[in-house]
Formats: sequence, structure tokens, C-alpha cells
Amino acid sequence: MANRVVEKIKKGLRGELVIPGDKSVSHRSVMFSALGDTPVRITNFLPSADCLSTVGVMRSLGAKVEILSPTELVVTGNGLHGLKEPETVLDAGNSGTTLRLMMGMLAPQDFVSVFTGDSSLHKRPMGRVIKPLSQMGANIVGRAGNTKLPITVVPAGKKLQGFTYDMPVASAQVKSAILLAGLFAEGTTTVVEPYQSRNHTELMLESFGVKLDYEGTAISIQAQDKLTAPEEILVPGDISSAAFWLVAASVIPDSELLLKNVGINPTRTGILDVLNAMGADITLTNERSSGSEPVADILVRSASLHGTSFGADIMPRLVDEIPAITVAAMFAEGETVITGAGELRVKETDRIQAISDQFNKLCSCITATEDGLIIKGGSQNQWRQGTCFSYDDHRIAMTLAIAGMAGNGVEIEQPDCVDISYPSFYEEMAGLY
Repeated sequence: MANRVVEKIKKGLRGELVIPGDKSVSHRSVMFSALGDTPVRITNFLPSADCLSTVGVMRSLGAKVEILSPTELVVTGNGLHGLKEPETVLDAGNSGTTLRLMMGMLAPQDFVSVFTGDSSLHKRPMGRVIKPLSQMGANIVGRAGNTKLPITVVPAGKKLQGFTYDMPVASAQVKSAILLAGLFAEGTTTVVEPYQSRNHTELMLESFGVKLDYEGTAISIQAQDKLTAPEEILVPGDISSAAFWLVAASVIPDSELLLKNVGINPTRTGILDVLNAMGADITLTNERSSGSEPVADILVRSASLHGTSFGADIMPRLVDEIPAITVAAMFAEGETVITGAGELRVKETDRIQAISDQFNKLCSCITATEDGLIIKGGSQNQWRQGTCFSYDDHRIAMTLAIAGMAGNGVEIEQPDCVDISYPSFYEEMAGLY
């Protein structure tokens, strides 16, 4: 894997970009369609390594997945109760979404399933999913104190029992795993979040005919006899992928980019709130719906940014965008303080430490804290060229690239990990020079 050199851009960013399909929605579209019994056409699917891991897992469980093009699939399942015992170990690759949601789906089944993944996924703790599923009666066995891969899901021998789970930390993946288990459980399953996390699972379950009950930040589900699959799911563009261009166009002078087909689900738009609070020039146009998801085109122009502060209450709506926001803060006048982001320490890598260690090679202005970052930004910062390590983390690699474009260039070690979520990232970046 060759290093990638990203040079400082000498002009403003101009043009249009069509944002690739949302990773979270792409995962769920395949999983849920595999629980129906009629064909579902999925368009604008994200053909990333993570989402293809989900395709492989669902095929191993008996679903038929026809790939018509890299971004268009037809998925046909065998019904809600038609999953089949896999003939081999299920490989989640680098995808925490695949692993966590599938544990919820497979915990109620009457067959054994075994999960593995890549070296990075083997290091990531799964205890926060295993704990509530075990309280429902699931029998899940892992290594390292029952929290890490390889993980075996053993038949419980009886129906899982619905219960109420007060989540200590808002997490869409944990919530989704519990709700999926609740599809099969006896009684009512209720998840209570301290703050609302992204709700793609709830929206898609409802599009499959599932009735959910809401009270404050509590969501309740009952066991279902079947799912009624829609004929088509159009996946909106991923705002987490748009985030890199939102920041780049904001901090690179004389820039104007139109980002097309971006999902603006309110549980995901924390990046827009923070950038607007920093003084960004962002306009939503052509607002519409893509199935059950709101979508818009986003026009972003360069602007003079200033520092801000934010914490735990908004974190579920932007935790994946913290690396990109860090670059915006490095160029903003004044100080930016990020708190309540402890979850970043158990992502593909410890992103808090990775940001501090690598971005400081380009501009010494970041201090890591236990649960966040302090960034001293502004025109007084001295940008350097540097060689930075991505930790094989797609979001770190892409953020380093936009930092290099806006700063003074960068050489990225292990750059190809962007394939996890944005395979065309470097190609699109090259088109802007």
C-alpha cells in the first residue's frame, strides 16, 4: 500500500459533487430486505468494504442478493423467520455496524452463528451490545471477558424476553441491536436513550410495516409475524462523507461547492449545527424526501470561522464528524472545546489520540483530553508539511487529506482505508485541483 501525497490546493474549490450513498442506510437496507419475502430494489447503495461485508453476511444467512451495478442491488429474503444457519464463519470485516446489528438479529435464532472480522474489529469492545442482549436471555460468548471477537451466538433455547433498557450512552448501533432482537422477543422491548441517536433503524422498520411507540427518548417494539418490504429503497447521500467537503470548502478561500443528494436526517445534522455556529456559509436547497429520509442539496461557500464549544448532548448527532470538525477548528479564529466524545476512543482506532498525534504534525494546536479535544485555531497557526499515519482508519485518512489540501500538504500512510466508506474519495479530490 503506497503512501499518498496530498498537495496544498492553490485555488478555491469549485463545482458539484454527488455524495455517495449513506453507509448506515445502505447497511440497514440490505439487512431488513433480507427479512422480507419479496424482492427489494436498493438504489444509490454504497459499494464500500463495510457495506459489502453486510452483503456477504446476509448471503451466508440465506438471502439472495443480486448486484445489478456497484450501486444497485436486488435483495430477496425468506421472510422474518426464514434466516438459515450459515455454513461458515460470518466475516464482518472492519464493520462494527454489521457486527453489532447482526448480533441483535441473530440472538433470537435457533441456530449457531460465529463472527470474525479484521484485526481492527477484533480490538473493538462489544460488551455494550452483549450486555443488554444477555439480559433478554441471549447466549453470546466472546473472548476477553466476553466482549471481543471471535464471538459465538448460541441458541437461547427459549424465546428472548422483552424488557426496558436504560442506555448509559446514546448509541444507534446498540439501540438497533436491541430493537432487532425485540422483533422476535416475547412482550414489549423498550430502549431509553439519554439523548436521541441517529434513527435510521426506526425509520426503516416503519417503512417495513413495523409499528413503534415513542415516548420522549424511549422507543418500544413488539414481536412481529412478518415484515412488509417496500418495492424500492433509495439510499440518500451520506452526510458523514459530505462533512469533509463541507469543511474543506469552508476553510479554503474562494470556494463554492454544491453537494448533491445529501441526507439531512435531523439525528445526523450536528455537523451543520456546529459549522453554522462557527460562522460557516451553508445553504440547503432542493429539500425533498428519499423514501423515509429527508434529503437536500447543500451549497457551501468559504467563510471566516470562529471557535465554538459543544459536548455530550449533540455528540450522538455528529460523533463520526469530529475529525473533520477538528480541521475546521484549526482554521477558525479562537479556541474550540469538544467534550463528551469519549466514544471516539473505541472507534476503528482511538480517534482522540490519533487526531492529537497526527494533526499536530501539521499544525501544533491540539490538546487531547480524556473525552475530547481543545483546538487553538486561527491565522497565527503555522502549517507544516508532514507524513501522517491513518491508523488504517478511513475517517482519519480523509480528514488528513483535507487538512493537507487546506494547510501545507501531507503524505498519508495507509491511505487506501477510505474504501471502507468512500471508495471514490481520492478521485473526487483530484478533480478539484
